[in-house]
Amino acid sequence: VSDSLVNTDQFKLTSRDHVETDDGEEVTLPCHLSPATSAVATTISWFKETECIYLYKNGQVTERSGYEDRVSLITQELETGNVSLRLRDFRESDRGYYICQVIHGEQKEEAAVGLWVRGGKCSITPVMFLNT
Repeated sequence: VSDSLVNTDQFKLTSRDHVETDDGEEVTLPCHLSPATSAVATTISWFKETECIYLYKNGQVTERSGYEDRVSLITQELETGNVSLRLRDFRESDRGYYICQVIHGEQKEEAAVGLWVRGGKCSITPVMFLNT
């Protein structure tokens, strides 16, 4: 009988395990609402580990010191549920795990994505096989 209380606007977040980039490049950390529903009325937070580096709430944007003018959402794609974060001018200190958090009403969903240097220490090429 509690069916009437179930929120019909339930969504999940989809992302990728990790993305790779090079110094100075622009990279997109993928995150999408599934099913594809508008994220305009949601609160979108992006964390680098535990620090909130980007907050979108009620159309207002807050960026953490050190990330100003380097991080942004693709605002024209919020309508289709794209809450991916663009990061410009990648630097070594940007490596690590990022968490996308979307809050709508009572629902809070999170997805994590790793950001690695292309061909760097986290490369998936096993070094021991390079010389065989």
